[in-house]
Amino acid sequence: MACAQGRLCHLIVVRLANNFPNGFEGSAEVIVNSSVQILSLASNHFQGPFPNQPRFINLLNARNNSFTGNIPVSTCNRSSFMLLILSYNNFTGPIPQCLSNFRIVKLRKNNLEGSIPDMFYVGASIQTLDIGYNRLTGKLPRSLLNCSFLQFLSVESNGIKDIFPFWLKALPTLQVLTLSSNKFYGLISPSGQGYLGFPELQILDISHNKFDGSLPLNYFVNWKALSLKRNEDGNIYMVYNKEAYKNVYYVYEDVIDLQNKGRFMEQAKVLTSYAAIDFSGNRFEGQISESIGILKALIALNLSNNAFTGQIPLSLENLTELESLDLSRNNLSGTIPEGLGSLSFLAYINVFNNQIKGEIPQGTQITGQSKSSFEGNAGLCGLPLEKSCFAPQTQQPKDEEEEEEEKVLNKYRICSWSVIWIGNSKTHCFIQTGVVGQNYWS
Repeated sequence: MACAQGRLCHLIVVRLANNFPNGFEGSAEVIVNSSVQILSLASNHFQGPFPNQPRFINLLNARNNSFTGNIPVSTCNRSSFMLLILSYNNFTGPIPQCLSNFRIVKLRKNNLEGSIPDMFYVGASIQTLDIGYNRLTGKLPRSLLNCSFLQFLSVESNGIKDIFPFWLKALPTLQVLTLSSNKFYGLISPSGQGYLGFPELQILDISHNKFDGSLPLNYFVNWKALSLKRNEDGNIYMVYNKEAYKNVYYVYEDVIDLQNKGRFMEQAKVLTSYAAIDFSGNRFEGQISESIGILKALIALNLSNNAFTGQIPLSLENLTELESLDLSRNNLSGTIPEGLGSLSFLAYINVFNNQIKGEIPQGTQITGQSKSSFEGNAGLCGLPLEKSCFAPQTQQPKDEEEEEEEKVLNKYRICSWSVIWIGNSKTHCFIQTGVVGQNYWS
């Protein structure tokens, strides 16, 4: 078929990423009527409203620009659309009503407002939904239950006010759930709902909300998917996700923000073998569930800034892959489990500001920590703290009666002397020996 004038009939893939264009010239119809199916405009200087997309667009990545205005309505009119990445721009207005049409939706770090559309239909193919760092309000749409292929859900840093979405445990493939820095509240395991039991979950971040209550002792029993996936040589590799379309592979990254080893950082590439739980900055109380020790794949565990009480679970010794453990700013008591000192991957531990006592377990991974990680525990001793566990005991102060008796004895203490004379006809000399208490002579 001959090409009409102004149409790019055979151009399928356009990659303009990491260049310096800041706008478009010519008629917008050239783009709309082109045969382009994969378009990458990522990491440029584009500004202003976003142009209409090619009619047969399948994969679109325009992240990290300065696009403004609403996301075009035409986005919902492209039946072949699978991947939409518009993160790190300045888009405003509502989220499009057609999210169910896509497989990958990434709208992270814009200025989108309103509620999340409750428009997910049964059999929706969406796998990744990242709408973190916007100005969204309202509740999580219950129609997300229809998204049986959903693997990645991030709504972090918005204004969503809702109870914990325990109903998401029904999603059979959900691997990453981040709800941090919103207005979620209440219990995270309501009575009558059974075990939480996310079957495939590997990363759960619910930090900096208003969750409260205690964790049941068997809370983590059915978290079956937290098993480490390693390559044959034992190393962990960062894995990119790939979308294939007509034998063309397009690589994209799932991005989340995690607090790990005491630092808050954006993870630009989510590891398929990475496992993390972050409950920090809430109002949890009671004992830390012993069932946490079942999650042997955990790499990062953060329970800081809560009101947990009781002892540090001995079952933490079973977390042989653990690299980061933050229990700071709670009301924990007892001692630090000895076995934590032998966890070979534990690069960061923080128990600051609790009521822990006894000797800090000695091991290369622990004694190399900053002493600030152990401060705020009056009864704690040993390296890296300067307080020794073997310091000599100080003499107990005497009471007033004992001090008065001591004064009387000192007043009447006398000197004891013995005099030995040694003499002959020409000399007389003597040696004085004795024990002198105080110099009282009268």
